[in-house]
Amino acid sequence: MLNKKKTTLKDIANILEISTAAVSKALQDDSRISSKTKEAVKKVAKDLNYQPNHLASALRKGKSNLVGVIVPRTNSNFFSSVVQNMEEVLNKAGYNIIITQSNESYKKECDSIDTLLFTQVDGIIASMANETTDLDYYEKIKSRGIPLILFDRGENDLNVDYIGIDDYASSHMIVEHLVEQGCKRIAHIGGYQRTRIFNNRIRGYKDAIKKHGLPLDSELLLESSLTQEDGRLKMEQLLSLKTRPDAVYIAGDYAALGALQVLKENAIKVPNEIALVGFGNEPFTAMVSPPITSIEQHSAEIGRLAAQTFLEHVSSPDVKQSLNKKILDAELIVRDSSNKKAFLN
Repeated sequence: MLNKKKTTLKDIANILEISTAAVSKALQDDSRISSKTKEAVKKVAKDLNYQPNHLASALRKGKSNLVGVIVPRTNSNFFSSVVQNMEEVLNKAGYNIIITQSNESYKKECDSIDTLLFTQVDGIIASMANETTDLDYYEKIKSRGIPLILFDRGENDLNVDYIGIDDYASSHMIVEHLVEQGCKRIAHIGGYQRTRIFNNRIRGYKDAIKKHGLPLDSELLLESSLTQEDGRLKMEQLLSLKTRPDAVYIAGDYAALGALQVLKENAIKVPNEIALVGFGNEPFTAMVSPPITSIEQHSAEIGRLAAQTFLEHVSSPDVKQSLNKKILDAELIVRDSSNKKAFLN
């Protein structure tokens, strides 16, 4: 089968016997072109299924009205909610978004940045991959003078806007809740400490444990990828300890779901024998049995703030980017998986 030749401005111009410049202006509703010519150009363009070259247009105008968005994964309600609310704000301002997914891979994240820069996006809003430790590719965005806004996962060293929750305080809140439930041996399955938000969650956990004089055993603190399968593996590891924990706080809901499956498979009563807390308030946490206590991260507000921050930079292009944090207070949603007192009453 022969490839169908893509229609160009020149094809339309040849049919109407006018210049390509006139065709271009007509398609952009330029006031210097008559209504009759505009109507004729648009009819021929439609008949020939003409598709404008947005990249070429962006290069000419120096503006694409596109915003690149990089997320670690799209199968998370948190990230999908952030993107949905971000897009609503940006669409109203005349921008469309291009979504890329790193799948927690540093290489894929770098490839996404290259693609977005090639596409001439007007800005990039990103949440970093778990593997990312080298910030050179993010520095590349800044060096191009393109607004960079980070959310959920970011690094202070980049000196750009950041929107997220207080991860340290969230961990502190979780441990306080578990202590109030009478838990005395609290384990933490965290993300990798090299990632700032997970490092902050680990610090919050450690400081709260010390505050209450509880054991801070290295065997109770595990790093993981926070996938469902990793949640299963880490929970099995905790159950193999000579002295099991009586509570497990997990820094991600998918890993908490895997952990809950292992507890049920081993006929361990939740929360009576082991209390369980997740992080992220994914919709399924309210649907499983028992429902999982979790942290609400206010994804909708994070999405709106990220978009508004980008628009602020567009309206004030001469203002240099700097470390400007917008930190939201997280909320602990207490459910049956950790509410021991409710079962005792």
